[in-house]
Amino acid sequence: MKENMSQDSKTTQISVIRAKVLGYCMGVRRAVEIANKALLDYPNRNVWTLGPLIHNERALNKLAEKGIKILSEKDFSIIGNKDVVIIRAHGVPPTTIETLKAVGATIVDATCPRVMLSQKRAADYAAKGIAVIIAGDKNHGEVAGIAGCTINSKAPSPKCLLIENKNDAKNIILAQKEGAIPSLPQQAALICQTTLSRVEYDAIAQELKKEIKNLEVLDTICPATTERQEALSALKNQVQGVLIVGGKNSANTQRLLMTATNIFTHAALIESALEIPSIFYTLNKVGIAAGASTPDEIIEEVENALKNHIAKV
Repeated sequence: MKENMSQDSKTTQISVIRAKVLGYCMGVRRAVEIANKALLDYPNRNVWTLGPLIHNERALNKLAEKGIKILSEKDFSIIGNKDVVIIRAHGVPPTTIETLKAVGATIVDATCPRVMLSQKRAADYAAKGIAVIIAGDKNHGEVAGIAGCTINSKAPSPKCLLIENKNDAKNIILAQKEGAIPSLPQQAALICQTTLSRVEYDAIAQELKKEIKNLEVLDTICPATTERQEALSALKNQVQGVLIVGGKNSANTQRLLMTATNIFTHAALIESALEIPSIFYTLNKVGIAAGASTPDEIIEEVENALKNHIAKV
């Protein structure tokens, strides 16, 4: 390759620097391991995951090749007696577990231990009649699972409120002041989706504290989210650009991209080495960060693609 270049040109191998923390978080790695073990434990049964086990297409395809199928979260009619259903790391409401058991499914629970803790705390507060406020994406499976745990409480009609962001909190406060919705409770517990950003959660808490006299703010953010953000930021001044490796439908991966675009001149989100933008092959130093649902082999694939390319400078 060097021989075809002009004698006036200089070539150099691209230096790749990985973020110190990247790739699978504990909960996702555990879920993938549980899914693979389920295939061994139940060799003669259909094995399903309730919804996509992981926000990464390559990883899902690999599981599919081994025989794991994806079950729609809205239709359990295709489940046969003794079929195995894996609950993904996000968790589900208790009523979903009950419904699956009623149709004869064997449940393999891969709910992340941190999410399980949030579910338990939500149920405990609701059982005491204390309102539970959940901060996070209203359409996210984890939020639905936590909210569902307040419904099974023995307390009469416990309240559960979902808030997505600071503006949502402001709008809810305004609506209750105008009488459009019932007044906010004066005692409540605030729980957040484990992947919510610290900045957003703090902003929501500050807004709610203005109206709720006794608000207990629980720290339920998974450190994996913060660790990956901090590791990405630490690449500043070390590289000319950063590649965020992960699924485009992954919330924590998208947040990494947002951070990267604010710090680096060149930043891109890719799902495989084939998607590396050509501009990165002209840089001398490239950083790699990855979301919590990105398999190790894809990170290595991207790193090798960069290292094996000789950049012309």
